[in-house]
Amino acid sequence: MSTEVEIILILILVSIVFFLLWRKTANRLSEVKWQKQSLSTKYGKINEQFLPFLNVFPYDPSGFRFIGSPIDGVQFEDDKIIFFEFKSGTSRLTQKQNQIKELINDRKVFFEEIYLK
Repeated sequence: MSTEVEIILILILVSIVFFLLWRKTANRLSEVKWQKQSLSTKYGKINEQFLPFLNVFPYDPSGFRFIGSPIDGVQFEDDKIIFFEFKSGTSRLTQKQNQIKELINDRKVFFEEIYLK
């Protein structure tokens, strides 16, 4: 074999090795990103349940009722009712949460009684 052919074969082998290493690294990075997102979601769900008992919560936690989804909870006060969605970091309201917020702001919230016989 000539030297040129050997160099080309070596370059091809090196390229294949680098491609395989890149692909393995990319797959691992994707897995780590997914794990981080999963942990972040779990952390957020845990915090939602305890936030009313922290000093940053401006109301009496005994009036708070946790719902979980699509909003985190409702605070019942003597003169008002407050709907809460707790967010951290860069998280934003979902489309459904924005819709609920609009309904509340448009005063499309009602109280109904249902009697069972």
